[in-house]
Amino acid sequence: MERFLKTNKKKALQYIEDSSFKEKFNDFSPTLINHFETDTKIFSEFWKSCNEYISNFPLKNKRNEKEKYATSTTKSFCDITRKIFLRKYSSYIYSKLTNNMSKFIDLDDLVYNINALVPHITPTQKEINIENTKVLKEKEGIEINQALVVSAVLQLETEGTHLCQSLMLPSQLAKDAENEFIKNRKVDFEGATVEKFGKYNVATLENPKYLNAEDEKTLKPLEAAIDLALMDTESELCVLRGGFVYHPKYKNKRIFGAGINLTHLYHGKISYLWYIRRDMGAVNKIFRGIAHEEFSLDDPFFPLKEKPWIATLDTFAIGGGCQYLLVTDHIIAEEKSYMTLPARKEGIIPGVANLRLWRFTDDRVARQAIQNGLRIDSNSKQGSSICDEIIKEGSMDEKLIETIDAYTSSGVVGSSSNRRAFRVGQEPIEVFRKYMATYSHDQAYCHFSDALIKNLENYWNAASRKID
Repeated sequence: MERFLKTNKKKALQYIEDSSFKEKFNDFSPTLINHFETDTKIFSEFWKSCNEYISNFPLKNKRNEKEKYATSTTKSFCDITRKIFLRKYSSYIYSKLTNNMSKFIDLDDLVYNINALVPHITPTQKEINIENTKVLKEKEGIEINQALVVSAVLQLETEGTHLCQSLMLPSQLAKDAENEFIKNRKVDFEGATVEKFGKYNVATLENPKYLNAEDEKTLKPLEAAIDLALMDTESELCVLRGGFVYHPKYKNKRIFGAGINLTHLYHGKISYLWYIRRDMGAVNKIFRGIAHEEFSLDDPFFPLKEKPWIATLDTFAIGGGCQYLLVTDHIIAEEKSYMTLPARKEGIIPGVANLRLWRFTDDRVARQAIQNGLRIDSNSKQGSSICDEIIKEGSMDEKLIETIDAYTSSGVVGSSSNRRAFRVGQEPIEVFRKYMATYSHDQAYCHFSDALIKNLENYWNAASRKID
């Protein structure tokens, strides 16, 4: 195999053209002998040879049909061999990386440190840095290898739950800003803010140039704002809002959220890990709370640090914005506001909405919204099943205070306990873990698909849009 892959490109293409490439390639594929060190050496050399072979070709969007076939087939066999290897050794590897799960691990540490044990199973930081200089259609899709690792771990009950817990711990950014929040009652993270108002805290997404879309610049700030809102011992509940935006059409208006920044996505500025961090971090913390290091996620004696969340649906909630709504406890919506999950037009999976939306509407409405782009107006039948209160435009601030007073007038202990009971019954951590195992795998292939590029060009006119 190694010798074949190191032949020049012309000979390799001739080989592909003149023979049954898949059958021949399969003959070269490594097989497990069930000894970690030996299997690691054999499989690592195979992946290294495949990487070198692919690197000889033009950029992905510049290849002819033969070249596309050669590289895609090579990638397919690499994916298969990685899955075979991970199915056998993912538990062993995760144990090594976490010292028998005595320490927690970040996603970056998981997908990069694994190379110290198994070279070439995932891209190095240097390789990712090179990929990050390319627009999405030029990227090779090497981040899919990261997805295979994340998915393999999440498929394991004990290890996957440990990873879930790792990503629900307070972020370092939040811990570093905790004293500032206590002193000043407000922190601006440049992408999100958190502010204390007596018995409640307000976390606000702020990306005004992009209609409060989510991207790499906003993810960590918003998660840190959510963390601080939950970590605060004096407040009783939290509010999630979208900030004011620059667009002249929405002058002096708030927008809850425009979802993933499609311009940044097209230009290759959104990483695969971004999806996993958001859904297992910021979104999951609103839904479940902040995890403890010493206690399990479903320990009834030591429950997660959580609070009720109120969301204010100003103007619209698209994609990721809608996903945040689905994990809050109370939604106040303007009568002309709306929600969409335009996954079909984008070509990606709308986070954990597939798991949650049908609980608010029904299965058919959820499928229409996700697969066919159904717009859900707040004051419609479907909208009223998601939103708790529909109000006139311009009355949001007044209604918000009224709702907060109603929640806190008799304390929120009962409210927190009831939301916990709902969550345990509807979506225990086991259900979430299994969903994320599938999602983390499939989203990677969606992210690097040709269909996504075409959809962004056809529906978003992405090629003509510029970024900062």
